[in-house]
Amino acid sequence: MKHILFVCTGNTCRSPMAEAMLRKLAGEQGLELEVRSAGLMAAVNMPISGNSLEVLRKKGIADKLISTPLGQEWVEWADLILTMTTDHKQTVIRRFPDSLDKTFTLKEYAEDDVKILGAIAEQQKLLSDWQIKKSLSQDISETDRKRLAELSALIPDVDIADPFGGALAEYQAAADEIESALKKLIFKLRNASLQ
Repeated sequence: MKHILFVCTGNTCRSPMAEAMLRKLAGEQGLELEVRSAGLMAAVNMPISGNSLEVLRKKGIADKLISTPLGQEWVEWADLILTMTTDHKQTVIRRFPDSLDKTFTLKEYAEDDVKILGAIAEQQKLLSDWQIKKSLSQDISETDRKRLAELSALIPDVDIADPFGGALAEYQAAADEIESALKKLIFKLRNASLQ
């Protein structure tokens, strides 16, 4: 059984919605997954936001969800860590370097367009090279800078906006964006289990 961990900031909006929606979608598809969520700055045992609860209720989900801070134990438990933003992803990798190969943004990991996937891979390599050069007090070439700009223009935004404190419509928009990515994720996981 695959273990999937969603991560956002406070674990009261996006990541618990993703957790609950994936659990429901996987169950409907007969896909065996264990799903959890955590927050980079989460308090212990806080209830999810009222608007998140309402969005889930409208989807027929009544899971009891409470916040959990991200810790080493949960990182080790996870086969796959899916974050809501690139900043979340970078923070997870900085705090838990061993998670590098299993940490992605949800939208990045769920992406199914081959051209976009190639652009993301190339961008990641160039950014890694740049980090190494920065640590050696070197700079990247102008050609690499231009290529990074080109790749950024090709790659769609992989962040899911934080609805925290917003209107119900903002929570619904975030949930719709998450659900769209989760449907792609389910397809990807199902195909991987068949191979």
